[in-house]
Amino acid sequence: MNIVIQAADLDATRVDGTRVYLRELLMRFGMLDTEDRFIVCHKGAFNPELAPVQLPNYEFVALPGSHAWMQTVFAKKLFDIHPDKVFIPLQAVPVATPSGMEMIATVHDLAFRYFPKTFPLASRAKLNLLLGMMVRKADKIIAVSESTKLDLIKFFPDIESSRVRVIHHGVNTEFFEQPLGEAERHALLSRYALAPGSYILYVGAIQPRKNIIRLVTAFERAHEKYPEMKLVIVGEKAWLSKQIVDRIDRSKYAKDIIRTGQVPFSELPFWYQNARFFAFPSLYEGFGLPLLEAFAAGTPVLSGSISSLPEVGGDAALYCDPHVDADIASKIELLWNDEKLRDLLRARGKERVKLFSWDRCAKETLAFIRE
Repeated sequence: MNIVIQAADLDATRVDGTRVYLRELLMRFGMLDTEDRFIVCHKGAFNPELAPVQLPNYEFVALPGSHAWMQTVFAKKLFDIHPDKVFIPLQAVPVATPSGMEMIATVHDLAFRYFPKTFPLASRAKLNLLLGMMVRKADKIIAVSESTKLDLIKFFPDIESSRVRVIHHGVNTEFFEQPLGEAERHALLSRYALAPGSYILYVGAIQPRKNIIRLVTAFERAHEKYPEMKLVIVGEKAWLSKQIVDRIDRSKYAKDIIRTGQVPFSELPFWYQNARFFAFPSLYEGFGLPLLEAFAAGTPVLSGSISSLPEVGGDAALYCDPHVDADIASKIELLWNDEKLRDLLRARGKERVKLFSWDRCAKETLAFIRE
């Protein structure tokens, strides 16, 4: 059987959760299934941090093109080779596809439906168009959480529930557990005048849905009581980020709010491991992979209490109402000050993360594709 994988996102410069998801699946598909042939299509050159492994049953096909790539050169390739299956790890599919081919797509989140004002108008229109097309055309749909499946059914009540399979993400526990050498750790911390345990960490893109302005406001309130506290924001600017960056720059504690910008993926374990705790008061997440990364790194977690986050975090996180500055601030103060609570969450996180693995995700995903 020939299975095409749409892997254009692995060429991207930024490493995010959806791209890690595909990379981890491709590390395993070819070893789990040695009988079928996987044709991995992308645009040109893989990002070295996302590049898939080379396996005997993998064929890598570069399809140069930029404008509407999936609807043009990728769709044409499907007609050329007429595969049995095509797996698209995104909530989008080509409009034109050959008959007799089964399509499987992944829905990561429906944030643009819940928080439309946190997306540029053109992006929102495109996302709505692509999602509607995917729901109509995909034979099978993977939802990354029960929460996301319920969201999909809410907005598309006519969709057959049997078409949608919930398959949770995993996490590379060994990667996030790996210790850095003392010299390397000192060099990275010294770059920002930090010490281990001296900062609250946020990891993710700088964009409105991540609720960074409320996080900064809550940090300021907590900082009044704990002036030694710092906030480190790891991630690059994304859409509608100017207002967020301006708010950070205007903060009376701006000197204690550190923006690293995009960092190499290999540095992420360091940032988690040396944080006092990880704060993620997002307004909406389809899955919330950073929670698992923090658990794996042994970092206590403060999470928003919405969408999929309690499904992922279970009893291993402290939760706050992401819409209420005072609640975020009070939970920051509690977690900053209470070492026993941090130790408890750290231990629970180490247990919780055992429920999620990329091996399991890959096996369940491949089985669903091949059904």
